[in-house]
Amino acid sequence: MLSLFRRFLSTWAARAFFLVLIASFGLWGIADVVRNVGRDGAIATVGDRKIEAPEFQEAMRTQLAQVSRMLGGKTEPTPAIRQAVAGQVLDRLVVQAAIQNEVARLGLVVPDEALRAAVFDIPAFRGASGAFDRARFEAVLRNNNLTEPRFLDLMRSDLGQRQLMEAVQVGAVPPEVLTAQVFAFQRETRVAQYVELPFAAAAEPPAPTDADLQRAYDNGDRYSAPEFRRVKAVILSPDTVARDIEVPDADVSAYYEQHKAEYVTSEKRSVEVVVAQEEGRARDIATAWIAGADWDAVQKAAAAAGASSASLDDAAATEFPAPELGQAVFAAPAETVTGPIQSTLGWQVFRVTKVTTGTERTLAEAADEIRTRLARERAVDQVYARANKLEDALSASASLDDLPGDLGVAAVTGTLDAQGNTPAGEPAPIPGSLALRQAFVTAAFALGRNEPARMTEGPDQSYFAVTVEDTTPAARKPFAEVEAQVREDWEREVRRKEQERVAAKLLTAAQAGSSLDDAATVAGLRLERTPPMARAQPTPGVPAEMTEPLFGMKPGATTMIEAPEGFYVMALAEIAAPDPATDPLGTAQIRTALTQSIGQDIELTVAAALRTQAKPQVNRTLLGSMAQP
Repeated sequence: MLSLFRRFLSTWAARAFFLVLIASFGLWGIADVVRNVGRDGAIATVGDRKIEAPEFQEAMRTQLAQVSRMLGGKTEPTPAIRQAVAGQVLDRLVVQAAIQNEVARLGLVVPDEALRAAVFDIPAFRGASGAFDRARFEAVLRNNNLTEPRFLDLMRSDLGQRQLMEAVQVGAVPPEVLTAQVFAFQRETRVAQYVELPFAAAAEPPAPTDADLQRAYDNGDRYSAPEFRRVKAVILSPDTVARDIEVPDADVSAYYEQHKAEYVTSEKRSVEVVVAQEEGRARDIATAWIAGADWDAVQKAAAAAGASSASLDDAAATEFPAPELGQAVFAAPAETVTGPIQSTLGWQVFRVTKVTTGTERTLAEAADEIRTRLARERAVDQVYARANKLEDALSASASLDDLPGDLGVAAVTGTLDAQGNTPAGEPAPIPGSLALRQAFVTAAFALGRNEPARMTEGPDQSYFAVTVEDTTPAARKPFAEVEAQVREDWEREVRRKEQERVAAKLLTAAQAGSSLDDAATVAGLRLERTPPMARAQPTPGVPAEMTEPLFGMKPGATTMIEAPEGFYVMALAEIAAPDPATDPLGTAQIRTALTQSIGQDIELTVAAALRTQAKPQVNRTLLGSMAQP
């Protein structure tokens, strides 16, 4: 055979074949190599900075892992999802590079001392004593696949960017007119006149016929037993990992000493306060108060005198708007009118209505709580690494019975419905927060029967894997079993329709030209009045369903609403616009919130401007290829 090949290679046909092959290689292979010589391998160039492929790949890999877990780990992200993720990752890296360019242009630097202080200040790196722990620092970096030089570079870059962005927010001060408008919007109160028509107050309905009950039974979804699924699952979270972590008594004691202030409850006082700008008016109010006027009368007298009044419940000394007031309140006896006392806010008169003495929890009393807290803090550092091990174990064998015993997972087996309840109607014993329970149940009802378990990322640094062993389809309950409930529901619906008819008639009369007061009088119904209602706060004794429509009404307008227990016909009776000058503390809180919001908007605007200014150049071909599986 070899001699045959040698004879063939010596022929002109073979020589011609190799000439063609060499020419093809020259035209395609060699030319392709030459075309790539000196080509920039960066996926994007932002000013003087280049976003290299490895940096993009690492960020892309991390983001795709999160997306895959959000999808339940059942399927790989589609090409469209990968393209979208690639675009988001690149845009984030471009903005960071643009900001870093500006940091360099301005000559901003992060001294080693500042970098060291920032690292030492990260809670994840602290030991039981509250100080920086080198072993924990290295463990956290190792669990996140970071080397120390790489982490310090990231921290230095982040601190430099933060230094720039915090500087651009310094001038974020809201105009006083905006603060006043937001204050007026948030603190505005409204009063409604209303007629209540409870379902229970409707006339007794006639006895239902068998046909009535059958129709109600046929149209009622609530008479069906829900679908149930028998599931097997494992849950990994800081709480499940913490069960395997032992915290020495010495660490508990050190933590208690370090955070002793948390276990000491300071004295608190409730107080009624009047603030006047003139001492004479404050003294007149104090005289009337001492003579026996109640708080309502004192408030009216304060308003007539141009003073402001407020009450503080269970407030610490540091929570008072003026230090002088706080000191005086905590030095005064209870149920005694004190003042006038001058402070930066004016002349103050007050009465302490309640004194709550401070308490102190001993180490023995707080030991279990501290041990649980420390175990969970240490568990947080281990969850990510264990999640990777869990994912590897599931990839090797999708069976939940073959998992290693050192992952710190909680095993769950049982039957539940789509609401997370057992057949007995009780919440299924799923460990974790309400959000984790909801994510777990949603994933369980999205799976097919006997579908392999795959890891899913849940809320609060949790992960879980679930498989459905069996399903019980939804089925209608026998009529005889639910007859009493059907009869009760039928009667309630008849009462509801009757009250809806009465409410609609009353509304029509009120909107036809007469007031709600007159329409209620003609109908023989009682008109009631709500206390002042705030926009974003519940009002005791008033259905929450009344608040939103009330704040959307014009004066004199009338509307009808349905609440769980009846109908309400309601008219807007009064609008009270607050004066910011009467509530300096509330105004300051709103000013602070607006300052933070405006600062964030400025930061986003500056970041976008720096991105545009940098004129980033993107290698679209390389981006497209790297976004593919």
